[in-house]
Amino acid sequence: MELFRKAFDMTKADIYQFIAKQKLGVLGTLSSAGSPQSALVGIAVTPELEIIFDTVKSSRKFQNLMSNRGCSFVVGWTGEITVQYEGQAGQPKGVALARYQQAYFARWPECRSHLSWPGITYFVVRPRWIRYSDFDQNPPFIEEFTFETSGSAARHIP
Repeated sequence: MELFRKAFDMTKADIYQFIAKQKLGVLGTLSSAGSPQSALVGIAVTPELEIIFDTVKSSRKFQNLMSNRGCSFVVGWTGEITVQYEGQAGQPKGVALARYQQAYFARWPECRSHLSWPGITYFVVRPRWIRYSDFDQNPPFIEEFTFETSGSAARHIP
């Protein structure tokens, strides 16, 4: 019996289209003491699969990401189709910040008002590993991707 079905070769564009349809993701971080912490955040995504979100500097997620840039996301939970995502977070500055804010506000126009919040900041997470799972199919479809520092995808199939 086949455990996983390989219907087609997924591409970066396929993953982008799936994440771009989602507005929310669960962000996982580690506290400085090593305790796992999660938060539901509004997200936007770039074609390079960078996830953008905002937060305030008084939040646990901000403190956690300042001490450990490694983080994870779960995106999509309609039915049993999800993306698990691991990456490294950074805070863009200057021209890069403006570009990422433009992408974020295209997805979340109502969040422009956050710019007036004390301590507002933006994070961009670059992928290191992504797993797309579709358990709505029988057999399930699962595909994994690993990413080099440059952002290029290398396929790894479980």
